[in-house]
Amino acid sequence: MRVSWRLVSGVVALLIVLVVSACAPVTQPTPTPTPAPQQPAAPQQEMEEQVTLTIIMEEVPDYDIVAKLVPQFEAEHPNIKIKFDAMPYDAMRDKILTSFLAPEATYDVIIVDNPWMDEFALADFLTPLDDYIANTPEYDFDDFVAPLKEIGVVNGKIYGVPYYNYALGLIIRQDIFDERGLEVPTTLDDYLQTIQSLTDKDKGFYGAAMQPQRGYKIFEEWKNWLYAAGGNLFDEQGNVILDNEAGQRALSMYIEAYNTAAPPNSLNWGFDEALRAMAAGQAATMLSYNWMLPTLNNPEGPAGELAGKFALYPVPGGKAVLGAWHWAIPHNSKNKDAAWTFIAWLTSKEVDKERVIMGGAPTRISVMKDPEVWEKGYGQEYYETVLQILGNSEPLARGPKAEEIIQVVGTELNAAVAGEKTVEQALKDAADKVREIVGQK
Repeated sequence: MRVSWRLVSGVVALLIVLVVSACAPVTQPTPTPTPAPQQPAAPQQEMEEQVTLTIIMEEVPDYDIVAKLVPQFEAEHPNIKIKFDAMPYDAMRDKILTSFLAPEATYDVIIVDNPWMDEFALADFLTPLDDYIANTPEYDFDDFVAPLKEIGVVNGKIYGVPYYNYALGLIIRQDIFDERGLEVPTTLDDYLQTIQSLTDKDKGFYGAAMQPQRGYKIFEEWKNWLYAAGGNLFDEQGNVILDNEAGQRALSMYIEAYNTAAPPNSLNWGFDEALRAMAAGQAATMLSYNWMLPTLNNPEGPAGELAGKFALYPVPGGKAVLGAWHWAIPHNSKNKDAAWTFIAWLTSKEVDKERVIMGGAPTRISVMKDPEVWEKGYGQEYYETVLQILGNSEPLARGPKAEEIIQVVGTELNAAVAGEKTVEQALKDAADKVREIVGQK
């Protein structure tokens, strides 16, 4: 996920959950790792000698939440010390790859963005976690929401444990919908009609704050439209179908929405700009990360007096783009058992519940159904809606070339919105490039 925290982090501190920084570079060819000796997985246990785990994380608010939990972990596991290397998103991938290729890993624990998962696992950069999970009492891996859990599974082996989600939902100004007697749109046709009816250009108010920025952001937003139109990037046999009738309908409607219901001159808008428009009362809806609802409804957050007037729903069509970060252990770490002890503790039901109450994005079913979480967190309706969104979601792209695919498709989509290409030509060019990337040409 690529999100700038220029706007959000200064006003919401730990109230909101984690986001990630602005656009990452296109994936470089995956190097061949230095072989590391395989060690049998052991159950979670205390270390006999002092171990220091070095963990790479993105420097965002959820890192602060994890860091606040560490003293509790170290008190319960006195022979394991935690050292964080926190940094911006853009720096993480190169640092992780360099660690993978070293004779001894720099990092004992890493977080893996979902477009990297297949690439890293298929290159043998990651340690399979199946035996660790099986040997950890009461861990209950099946308690993680299925689409989140499945991102960490590659060729039948588990390489990652969910850390947090960034699935998209529909965020609306509930007060405006109520005043006008509007139903929440559940189809693309309804959504387009609704945002057009809400737009008043003379008053500077628009139906949708959109994110058509070239590359990752437009693809992340538009693919929800693609799902709602009955399309996808690939069919069940793995054939590229991006440029079929469903794709053309989705892109045509997206462009109509941009031209008739989005703020002018917003072609390069990403997360920051869309959030700013919603928070300033300039837009009635946006498709954004589900955990933005607590941010907007925070009286001390960016929306100010509008706080409490926003609501979250599933995206039109129901199926959402899913993103997630996962905890993983590098293949060349010498501290695999201690690394798993930390991951298992942090993602256990008990500690994950504490993390979510502190503001972390939920991943476990039991946590989202817990009345104590409802009471101390953001309310029953919010967590039940997030659970519904996660249950009908799919990653933006998978496979070892996911990053490259995201960039080329997002570039072509933006060209169509800008009027540089027709819908048909942009989708044909995007599909042809994806076919070339995955070896179908």
